[in-house]
Amino acid sequence: MFRVPDDYRRSQVAIAALFCCLGFQYATWVSRIPALKTRLDLSEAELGLLLMVCGAGAAVSFPLVAILTKRLGSRRLSVLSALALAVVLMALSVTPSYPVTLLIVFFDGVAVGCLNVAMNAQAAALEVKYQRTTMARMHATFSAGSLFAALLASGVTSFSSALPAHFGTATALVAVVVLAARPGLLTEDQKAADSSDPSVPSESSGKQGRRGLTLPTRVTIWMGLAMAFGTVTEGAMNDWSALYLKDSAGAAAELAPLGIAVVSVMMVLARLFADGWRTKWGDERIVRVGGALAGAGLAVALLAGGVVPALLGFACVGLGIAAVTPCVYVAAARQGSDALALVAAMGTTGLLAGPAVIGFIANGTSLVWGMGAVAVSALVVSACSTRIRFPSLADA
Repeated sequence: MFRVPDDYRRSQVAIAALFCCLGFQYATWVSRIPALKTRLDLSEAELGLLLMVCGAGAAVSFPLVAILTKRLGSRRLSVLSALALAVVLMALSVTPSYPVTLLIVFFDGVAVGCLNVAMNAQAAALEVKYQRTTMARMHATFSAGSLFAALLASGVTSFSSALPAHFGTATALVAVVVLAARPGLLTEDQKAADSSDPSVPSESSGKQGRRGLTLPTRVTIWMGLAMAFGTVTEGAMNDWSALYLKDSAGAAAELAPLGIAVVSVMMVLARLFADGWRTKWGDERIVRVGGALAGAGLAVALLAGGVVPALLGFACVGLGIAAVTPCVYVAAARQGSDALALVAAMGTTGLLAGPAVIGFIANGTSLVWGMGAVAVSALVVSACSTRIRFPSLADA
């Protein structure tokens, strides 16, 4: 039996810790949004702007992330941005006013953008260095971090509702985990694939100024579209599935949250097994078939109507869309830091804009048509995958 190198396991755990920390940090502060709303006496509109500013910080971080990745490398950028996120938690626990909170949350979005790119670059480099698929499991640990944050929030608030106690504990945990993981992170970044391989265009194939950012190649744009529509699908399911079950499918109020639960459970399970599927069938087939399964499954559920078909359709979405993000991140990382940063930014944009667009469609027609747009988004992901030349580990 092939023995897994100790260095691989060490790096795998260290990089997974970064994914876990990102999910943990974000879920920690959003779990206390009601407390922040009460403390700062925010209106619904002010709260909506607060959440939008966080996403805007992540979306506009693309130029900065690309520059910092080149100058610092993904290892240093991962550590610095993760520690910055820990500082954000402490700042939010003592923020004195709404304008200051907006600045803190915007900075949080920028730090999220930096860590998102840096940790995915680390995971892609790990795959190439050891010729083993692992990206999907990394993304599963992000979900695990969110779950742990929810459990911690529940546990801490049962003893004290004070934000400093909760966020101080979370800050310490993030800092300890990041510093413990630092020695295991890879010191070398994944370079673009050899330009002699036409299947994996590199950054050099785009036009680049002497010190400017590389202009995206056509393949990079297709990857960005696949990522954007994939995150539209993910985000819309999280935001609208419960309402669809209650208002359109006729589910009882206590059953409505099952929509999010079904999607989340299927995504975590799929990501735990997806690396094996990638090795067996290849990334392109996983994304193409996964997008088709998600879109077709949801479309059939909407046409059938009812609670049970809806839950089955949601399960198809979770199963099908789970591996899209990991596979596209790997393909983008092979093209270089600029491509990875742009694709990550487009993914963030889809995650933020998607649920709002679905809301506009639902308002103008019905939620069934809005969810139909989600099904179309998943099918677009499948179509985009046919234009992307996904690399295999053998290309490294």
